[in-house]
Amino acid sequence: MKTDTQVQLDVVAELKYEPSVNATQIGVTVSEGIVSLFGQVDHYSEKMHAEMAIQRVSGVKGLAMEIEVKLPSLSKRSDSDIAHSIDNIISWSTLIPKEHIHIKVEDGWVTLSGHVKWNYQKLILTGALAHLLGVTGVSDQIAIKHDLAKSVVKNEIVLALNRRAQSEAKNITIDIKDGEVTLTGTVNSWNERSLVNHAAWSNAGVTNVIDKLTLVG
Repeated sequence: MKTDTQVQLDVVAELKYEPSVNATQIGVTVSEGIVSLFGQVDHYSEKMHAEMAIQRVSGVKGLAMEIEVKLPSLSKRSDSDIAHSIDNIISWSTLIPKEHIHIKVEDGWVTLSGHVKWNYQKLILTGALAHLLGVTGVSDQIAIKHDLAKSVVKNEIVLALNRRAQSEAKNITIDIKDGEVTLTGTVNSWNERSLVNHAAWSNAGVTNVIDKLTLVG
């Protein structure tokens, strides 16, 4: 088991290793495995890449993001301009249902609402917005609406877990209620935790995933 000092050193090293992040602008503290990042970055995408970098570090049990996005003057755009760009992204995508997505932009912060059938459709859109000039943050309020039998969803999740995370599947319990999946049990790393969550989300009938998994590695 890593000490907080070891985790902090590894987090700092991983941030320095990540080419899309200016590690000199980010501070790191660790308490009982919970990592807190603070400071300022120039773009929202940099904040997201910092978060993904931390998830690669073993021993991290949780993450508190206190990083502020402070855009350089040349990166600032009007809310109307950002909204039009997002509308174009949705219109040009063959995977995102434009008629069901609503956009609101306030001081560069984007709020998405509406509904889709699949979680991957949400991920495509939020992933694109992470690199959109002028965006300071994203609130994803898009719901997932799709009718599917509970037994079918649970069976598909179990099969996916056996394919992708066979060593962990036996230690995980899956409960489904009204399309909401609750995961309990143990995993050995953050990467395994991500695999299990991805397996749960990879079903059209899943509207939400509650991760109660315990990291034991």
